[in-house]
Amino acid sequence: MTGISRRNLFKTAAITGAAAAAAPAVHAAPASRPVHEGYPAAAKSAALWPEELPESNLGLTGTFNLGKSQLNDGTSITAFRWGVVRPVVKGGKIVACLPFEHDYAPSMNLQGLAELPYSSARIRYPMVREGYLKNGSASREQRGRDKWVRVTWDQALDLAAKEIKRVYDTYGPSAVYGSSYGWYSTGKVVAATPCQHRFLNLMGGFIGRRNSYSTAAINTIMPYVVGTGDPRCTSWDVVVKNSERVVLWGCDPLVTNDIDWYTTIHNYAGYFRALKKKGTKTFSVNPIMTDTAEYLGSEWIAPNPGTDVAMMAAMIYELESSGKADHAFLEKYTYGWPQLRAYIFGGEDGVKKTPEWAEKICGVPAARIRSFAHELQEHRTMLMFGWGIQREDFGEQPHWMMVALASVLGQIGLPGGGFGTNYHYSSGGSPLSNAPFMPQIPSNVKPVHPSKLPWKGSKVLPVAAISDCLLHPGKTVDYDGKKVTFPDVHLLMWTGGNPFAHHPDTNQVARAFRKPDTVIVTDYVWTATARHADIVFPACTAFEHPDITNIGTYSNDGFIAMHQTIEPQWESKTDYEIFSLLAKKLGIEKEYTEGLDVMGWVKRLYNQTKKMGDANGTPMPDFDTFWKKGYLLFDVSEKNRNYVMFEDFRKDPEKNRLSTESGKIQLYSPKIASYKYDDCKPHPTYFVATEGVAHATRDYPLALMACKSRYRMHSQLDCTNARSRAAIEDREPLWINPKDAKARGIKNGDLVLVQSRRGKVLVGALITERIIPGVVVLHHGAWYNPTQTAQGEVDVRGNSNTLVLDKPTSKLARGNLASTANVQVSLWKGAVPPVTVYNQPDRVIR
Repeated sequence: MTGISRRNLFKTAAITGAAAAAAPAVHAAPASRPVHEGYPAAAKSAALWPEELPESNLGLTGTFNLGKSQLNDGTSITAFRWGVVRPVVKGGKIVACLPFEHDYAPSMNLQGLAELPYSSARIRYPMVREGYLKNGSASREQRGRDKWVRVTWDQALDLAAKEIKRVYDTYGPSAVYGSSYGWYSTGKVVAATPCQHRFLNLMGGFIGRRNSYSTAAINTIMPYVVGTGDPRCTSWDVVVKNSERVVLWGCDPLVTNDIDWYTTIHNYAGYFRALKKKGTKTFSVNPIMTDTAEYLGSEWIAPNPGTDVAMMAAMIYELESSGKADHAFLEKYTYGWPQLRAYIFGGEDGVKKTPEWAEKICGVPAARIRSFAHELQEHRTMLMFGWGIQREDFGEQPHWMMVALASVLGQIGLPGGGFGTNYHYSSGGSPLSNAPFMPQIPSNVKPVHPSKLPWKGSKVLPVAAISDCLLHPGKTVDYDGKKVTFPDVHLLMWTGGNPFAHHPDTNQVARAFRKPDTVIVTDYVWTATARHADIVFPACTAFEHPDITNIGTYSNDGFIAMHQTIEPQWESKTDYEIFSLLAKKLGIEKEYTEGLDVMGWVKRLYNQTKKMGDANGTPMPDFDTFWKKGYLLFDVSEKNRNYVMFEDFRKDPEKNRLSTESGKIQLYSPKIASYKYDDCKPHPTYFVATEGVAHATRDYPLALMACKSRYRMHSQLDCTNARSRAAIEDREPLWINPKDAKARGIKNGDLVLVQSRRGKVLVGALITERIIPGVVVLHHGAWYNPTQTAQGEVDVRGNSNTLVLDKPTSKLARGNLASTANVQVSLWKGAVPPVTVYNQPDRVIR
């Protein structure tokens, strides 16, 4: 093989900060290397651009091969949600992941990625639940409790294909739920969900879903308000230059920007460094002191969770009553101010939304609410809102009221003013490059043999309806102005996701998963979803196959050639191959593959994109040149660098009408009024959450928040040693204020039982002033590990959703909740049950 010297290997990356922690032995590149001209924010970061990259020839080895000598080493390039990485391989095994040399803030989780293919929880073979082999669907109550049997690929495919055909022939596509949702892996070809959707659509279709667990409420309400669910944010360059105040409301961008729906070079980091260096005053409005607030030195305003709408309503009241509301803006650019004003001033319910009224609800002093409102009005202010506050009860309301507050301030459409809803995600606000956008493998394909059976129930369901649908087939509910009827699901297929981490009330999810005739799961590790299946197919990680992806959901910086780094481990196959083989068993292989393997699709998608780029004046190299180099980056135009959200609308609201009922910003929606919902009125409204601080009782006195963890993405990487960086005796840490800990006799590091009306979890106590009294934080995504103990069934690893209430945000969006629960915390006593969820499940040797 082509050798690579130690010296050349160490030239592949310039590492400082977080990257140094991931790979401390790597030498920094010479400081004389220039930063990329298209990304001036990189001057604030450590991202330097090397002059050359080493060749890569890894000498791939399979799981059971002895492999090459460890002196046969090399680097590759691939991509994950955490960023572009350069895996280091010795003797056919990954030993480290180096950060991409153009990454502004490499993720602290790169070592976890390197461990992923070798996780103790890896699904090694095709597996079938023992009871299902013996008794089929009659054994469904044993899902999640049964032993497993290793079978051959041919046996597993035959079993799955037979059941898929039976359900389609007997019940039709309305009995098949295949709307998997998740963050399984990046890539345009071996993308888990599109691969499965392509297969199921060729079979005749399946029950679809709308929206995501991340954004169900905001993506439903914002089209009513501003005409789009996720408006493009004002460029960070404009914010750094013009914003005098930046408000981080319900978000923690330095944690959540670590990931991207595609992949990322973490553009956001240079801008946060620039914002800090400039000394722009920032505020963090959040019940917790976030990582971002700690870094920026933000002024911390801490309302009770679920009360943001009350605080914003009081700010509007203060601005209007003091004569500071921008009536010129409200008159010209909004619809419904008189109706909203009547609500704010008590004309609707007799309650004036004064700062004193809000103080009793949110806990922020009335004087602080007043001064905060005036400070934002007196300065050019950018309101940056997160998505966590819309994953609470009545989650449609915070973002609607936020737009109302921004409208009263009157700065929407001005440089550095207004609001943004994705600065915390996928480097939102980073300027859009001039790259063409690359499509993925097509999944919306026509069926080969359309079903002649009548469709029963609705074809599209709210994303968070899975438990309700499985438990209550035939039930009809209100949803966004329409009626939705839950189909009767006989076959559940899930790939690329883990609803046992996404969906609230996890114990109920387990009960729901025991309802269908058959559950088929494709994944690379034994998640709770896989453990509650009947047939499990072992999938590859992104290290184990080639693919291609674009960089940056919002910025579209360029493309990454995802080179195969190692051979598929154990008996795993790519998602594309798994569904190709199922398609072959069911007679639709030709239509599924179109005669292409993975690399064939990679080349097709690249060449389609190249054709678009060439036509638009953005020429791209031929495929072989691109693939050899491994990446392609594009420039940013000055127009995109200086983009201001709603600037054109502000200049001419008639010519640039919004896609709303009035063409303006809707502070009141006649359309929503026509629905006559009691939990979503036609203007933004404060509702008291079903559970939370306002509903503290003696049995459940504390409010739970479930924030994003910096050590994983949802439940991904929890099966690696990444979790050990925060774990207490391998349990998820519970943030608890010293006052609440002292009242319960709890010391730092104690194991504690947290229980709600829905379940119990065993976690470790982390006592900190970074959470307000009366509230505890359990970060989202720990693996579900229910275990029988002297305290009853307890999730002994600490999955936050075990505790959370499963109810829709409202009839409008029917979004999921993630931070709505009352809990009690007590010191754990007695024997400590082990965490077993990262081990292989019990199996029967035949």
